Amino acid sequence: MAILRTSEIRDMSVEELKDKLEELRMELLRERSKATAVGVPENPGRVRELRRTIARIMTIINEKSS
Repeated sequence: MAILRTSEIRDMSVEELKDKLEELRMELLRERSKATAVGVPENPGRVRELRRTIARIMTIINEKSS
C-alpha cells in the first residue's frame, strides 16, 4: 500500500478520508503486531510513515470540518 501525499489527501472527501484512516490504522496495527511477534520490525520506516500519514489525514479532516 502506498503512502498518500498531502495533495492526494486534500482531494478526497471527508467520508473517503475516514475510510482511508480506518484502513491505515488497521495496517499500523498489523505492522505493530508483526514487530511484537518477531521482535524487530521488518520495515521500521513503514511504521513511521503510517503514523505520519494518519496524522496528516486527521489534520485535514479537522480542517475540513471547521
